[in-house]
Formats: sequence, structure tokens, C-alpha cells
Amino acid sequence: MASEAFDLTLLKQWAGKTEVMNDVVDAGKMHALAATLDREPPADGMLPPLWHWTHFWPIAPASQIGEDGHPRRGGFLPPVPLPRRMWAGGRLQFRQALPAGAAISRKSTILDVNAKSGSSGQLAFVTVRHEVSAKGEIALTEEHDIVYRDLPPPGAKPAPGRPAPGGEAWSREIVPDPVLLFRYSALTFNGHRIHYDRSYVTEVEGYPGLIVHGPLIATLLVDLLQRNLPQAKLVDFSFRAVGPLFDIEPFTVCGLPQDDGKTVQLWAKNVRGELAMQAEATIA
Repeated sequence: MASEAFDLTLLKQWAGKTEVMNDVVDAGKMHALAATLDREPPADGMLPPLWHWTHFWPIAPASQIGEDGHPRRGGFLPPVPLPRRMWAGGRLQFRQALPAGAAISRKSTILDVNAKSGSSGQLAFVTVRHEVSAKGEIALTEEHDIVYRDLPPPGAKPAPGRPAPGGEAWSREIVPDPVLLFRYSALTFNGHRIHYDRSYVTEVEGYPGLIVHGPLIATLLVDLLQRNLPQAKLVDFSFRAVGPLFDIEPFTVCGLPQDDGKTVQLWAKNVRGELAMQAEATIA
């Protein structure tokens, strides 16, 4: 088992490691993501919240790609020996909008590496802080949580899901067909095979279908808010993945504005009403 080689002391040596990447806000990517989300491109030419995930591509040579399609571990990210890797959640603060054509940079720092054992086996958690800047000013900050898991034992059944909240004011059904997942993978230069390689995700990692990207679900939640409150300015956004969604069935994104006039609860649920992602947005 991969967990037999797990050395947390070694992995913690990655805490504090930094990486800087440079990019330019790309109008072409903005138009392509708008088409992927089935909406019009932003009329003001400004990068909408969470659309920065289509930038700062992790471009690794083909010889440096691991079995799962990601760059091999042990560079910027620690060499966690657990085979399953998922985007577990994040917390973002938006300070200023970024226009198309703007030169941007991202400083990434590994804040923490931790581990625990649970009913599903060994788990490892890596938290990365990103600071995206333009003209020397920070435009947004993000804390990104990554979780690594061992493969389930043969014949293991998935854990029962949690019921999603009810009483939503907004909802939208999403059909996550392979084309949607392919387009988002392409826009983020994400080679992770769980999103497009059905034989790999079902036969190697043991899932029932292609997995919907965590950041794509989060983007669809913010997109739901923007469709219903088009003039709202997003200030803070936090989200946590609770259970996976697959391309074999539709799912629903939901929203409920709170009485304070500035907080919106958002969530995604599968066709059985089980919670897949929970999020909270703060608007100005």
C-alpha cells in the first residue's frame, strides 16, 4: 500500500516553499470559459471571480508527467505517496478586478502539510497560499486545500452522502458531459486523468465515472450568483468539497441569499439530494 511509505517528517520539509509564476490576463481564455459555462463573455473586459484558474498553467515537460496525468510530485508540491488527489476547498479574497491584457504574477507558498488516518485510510493535506498581483498590487489572495487519499480496498462501498440543505432561492441543473469536463481541463491545462480518461478513473482509482473538477463546481456556484445578482461585487468566497460528482448523472447548483443582504449560501448536490460542495460568498 502507498501508506506504508508515508513519511510526514519528510513531507513537512516542503512547508514554506515558494514559487512565482507570471502570466497575462487572456481575453481568449475569458471568451472560451464563457462559452464553456454557456454565457456571454464579460462586457467590461474584466476577469470574473475564479476565472484566474484558467491562468498560471502548470506546464511540465511530457517526461515529467506522473501516472495520474499531473506533474510528478516532489517539485513545488511535496511527494505525497498517496495516489488519489483532489481539490478539497479554498478561501479567496478579491481586492481589485483584473482587465484583459494585464500583466499578472502569482506567488505561491506552501503553508502546511499534515496527515491523519480515518475510516477510509491514510489522508494527507497540503495548504497552499496564492497571491495574485498586478502592477505590484495584490488583486486577490487564495488559500487552496489539496487532499491526498489511498486507494480503497477491493469491494469497498463509498461512504453514505450527507443530505444537502433545502430552501434554495436559486437553482440550476448542470449536465456534466465529457465535453464540459474536457473543455475545462483544456482551459486550465489540467492533465489529471480522472477528468477525461474513463478507463483510468474507473479501473485504477475505482470511481464510477469521470470526476467533475472541484474548481469547476466552485465556478458554477459563483456563476449562479452572478446570473441572479449580476451587479453584485464578490468580496470573499470560501468553499469545501464534501463528496464527488461524476459525469454519469446531472447535478444541481443552489443558492440562498441571507437576511444580512451581503452573504449568500451556495451548494451543489447530486441527483439523490446529497451534498457535494458547500460554499459561502460575501458581496459588497
